[in-house]
Amino acid sequence: MRTDDLIDALAADAGPAPGLAPRRRLGVTLVGGGLVALLMVLTWLRMRPDLSEAMRGGMFWTKAVYTGLLGLGGYLAIERLGRPAGSGRRGWMLAGAALGLFILAGTIQMMTSPSILVALHLMRGHSWHVCSVNILALGIPMLALGLWAVRGMAPTRPAQAGFAMGLFAGGAAATIYGLHCPENTFTFVALWYSLGVLLVAALGGLLGRWALRW
Repeated sequence: MRTDDLIDALAADAGPAPGLAPRRRLGVTLVGGGLVALLMVLTWLRMRPDLSEAMRGGMFWTKAVYTGLLGLGGYLAIERLGRPAGSGRRGWMLAGAALGLFILAGTIQMMTSPSILVALHLMRGHSWHVCSVNILALGIPMLALGLWAVRGMAPTRPAQAGFAMGLFAGGAAATIYGLHCPENTFTFVALWYSLGVLLVAALGGLLGRWALRW
């Protein structure tokens, strides 16, 4: 019998894993990884100087809701994929819907801009060259902690589980990054924030193939 066949057979016999254990592990991951990302913002990137004013505006919270939904989609996916034969469908659907809506909003904003120069500014902002990389850097500690936590669960789809954990970590990191980043257009967020989150997810998928194999 091949190893993959043996894993599938064991997963089928195991039934669902206890519901609270994965949630506790993921909760610890979120708190620990979130605190590290926040510390990195405080000591490395620095809080935006107009944070209190920005928090009174709608776009600050719109960004946070968007990236939070991406992270929630990752959480829902990994909470299921951490169980034998679990499916991340609910999480993928939520994250995909949030991503699609924000890309649509960003595209409409860019296409209805009064000139090409304005459209380019909407797309590039002031920090396009560092935004995605910064989100990746903020997300790596939580991703590493999360992969360690998921190893103690029972994933049977290691690449998908790693991608989901990366989506969870990337969404949380991007939300915290909003405390530093002053960019406030749909176009910029749809492009560079999304790319940063997906970079963390892709890294999780690559590492998960190795780190989460039984």
